[in-house]
Amino acid sequence: MARAAGVAHAGGVSAFAQAWLRAERGLDRWFPAGTNPLANLGAIACLLFAILLVSGVYLFVVFDTSVGGAWLSIDTLSRQQPFPGGWLRSLHRYAADAFLLVTVLHLVREWVLGRYTRFRRITWLTGVPLLVLIYISGIGGFWLNWDRLGQYSAIASAEMFDALPLMTGSMARNFIGVDSVNDRLFSLLIFVHLGVPLLLLFGLWFHLQRITRPAVLPPRALTRGVLVTLALLAALWPVMSQAPADLTTATAELQLDWILLHLHPLAEQLSPVVAWALIGGFLLLLLALPLRRERAQPVAVVDADNCNGCRRCVADCPYAAITLEAHPNGKPGRQIAVVAAERCASCGICAGSCPSATPFRSARELVTGIDMPQQPIGALREQLEVALAGAGQGRVVVFGCDHGADLRQIDDQRVVCFSLLCTGLLPPSFVEYALRNGAGGVIVSGCSQGGCAFRLGERWTAERLAGAREPQLRASVPRERLRMVYAGRGQEWQVAVAVEELRSELAT
Repeated sequence: MARAAGVAHAGGVSAFAQAWLRAERGLDRWFPAGTNPLANLGAIACLLFAILLVSGVYLFVVFDTSVGGAWLSIDTLSRQQPFPGGWLRSLHRYAADAFLLVTVLHLVREWVLGRYTRFRRITWLTGVPLLVLIYISGIGGFWLNWDRLGQYSAIASAEMFDALPLMTGSMARNFIGVDSVNDRLFSLLIFVHLGVPLLLLFGLWFHLQRITRPAVLPPRALTRGVLVTLALLAALWPVMSQAPADLTTATAELQLDWILLHLHPLAEQLSPVVAWALIGGFLLLLLALPLRRERAQPVAVVDADNCNGCRRCVADCPYAAITLEAHPNGKPGRQIAVVAAERCASCGICAGSCPSATPFRSARELVTGIDMPQQPIGALREQLEVALAGAGQGRVVVFGCDHGADLRQIDDQRVVCFSLLCTGLLPPSFVEYALRNGAGGVIVSGCSQGGCAFRLGERWTAERLAGAREPQLRASVPRERLRMVYAGRGQEWQVAVAVEELRSELAT
């Protein structure tokens, strides 16, 4: 059986999380590394939002904000200018549907994986209102078309607002009547439809404030895939206006957009009051999720005597939890890292970036500039020395991740395993140290590409080992004795295969 040193794996994963991760691993087989759509939902949502903004500008230029001209301007655009006008109109609609679907999936993923508490609390709480703004903007877009579908949506929305106790009059009667729908109302509607996306843009900026290097665009291959898919949908199945709105007659059969307008049939079937109760209850539940008590996690600790203010931990922290302040020793120009406890993810990526975190230091007790109290670098060095001394020469050392492949399942007496908070905690010099102290080869097993539990751990680790990021693995270290593996929970076989391949190559 493999010998595990260091910290044990994180607690059990819920059944929902396991099912989701299995789905992601299934898609990994069909998509190049790092381009799995389920692992890039937030970035895809940002891309779709950008498409909506660009296509919306064109539609606004040709849109007639009068009651009589609204439907005619959009319908003429689709029929007399199939490209680019009609195509952009269709692209706008499909992007709006996809924007809502992807956002909901993104929310579900974060909920299933438990990513809404502690350092993620503010990000979650600022993300939930964005869902409301997406609905408002999407539904308002149908009104502007002012066809039968827009008429239906306007009346249904007004009736829902009438059910609120805050309303003193009938919105459906006072604002959506034959005499009340005028050019001034349409000017107001276009102002709202433009204002809400601007508010959404500001909310998105606020949503990303506690994230370092947020992925606002998916990988190039995935970006091209999304653009091509939407472009083909818009070209092959163009969106056309339905009959113009007529408030003197009731709407009959409609081609309903069930993605954006599903709330209207829901209110009709259950009553507006029940619909509001469900909406309000759902939103309150989402906002209450981060309030549950969580076991406090030790955060990164800075040692003033060993921190030189190099900024590496600041640059590598995935959640902007570290800043630099004047050093307490009072020396001019000297700075020290300061950790915001409420933002710290307890991942240890900062410890792996610290230049003082090298096992080659002669100090008997290895104290680094920044470290994790639950898995200090000094303790890792001691555990590595003990493990290699007892294992003999030529053994394979595997550094893994608590959130990745479970190294306890590697049943091989010739393998020494270390499970870390994150592979980003591993200083590259530990690879060289292991090789110099008897290890035949070293394998670093990170989470699946793009699936790091702490966003950037596997990326920074790969760049450090490749010599593209400080601290670098020295060029003199024989790369043929090192492997980097990307394996999530349930993919332990990939680590086992890498061990056998490395051992076979070393033997030759």
